Amino acid sequence: QVQLVESGGGLVQAGGSLRLSCAASGLTFSTYAMAWFRQAPGTERKFVASIGRSGINTYYADSVRGRFTISRDNAKNTVYLQMNSLKPEDTAVYYCAARVPPPGAAVGGTAAYDFRYWGQGTQVTVSP
Repeated sequence: QVQLVESGGGLVQAGGSLRLSCAASGLTFSTYAMAWFRQAPGTERKFVASIGRSGINTYYADSVRGRFTISRDNAKNTVYLQMNSLKPEDTAVYYCAARVPPPGAAVGGTAAYDFRYWGQGTQVTVSP
């Protein structure tokens, strides 16, 4: 079955960096667009970043653009999220997600319901 396993979360001070990884199995990784979402307590899950199948096309939420970088290694079936200049408001559980993009699109929609497969999440906590 399909598994997405996130790692790399933790506690970091504001201004610091973390690199999240998401290892995929049970699917043909190179045929899936990948994304990261996050969810803080009491809020809905929100889009953070996404990447097309080849890794060329990337998209970011306004709140993280310029600070976060999404990338993928299709040989390793892994997607990454490099997070720099972290802020306390970045504190959340971070989830990776996978979807087959619609024809002609690098990723397609970036709503949570657009993505079929999800990981269990990894906690990121940024202290002031």
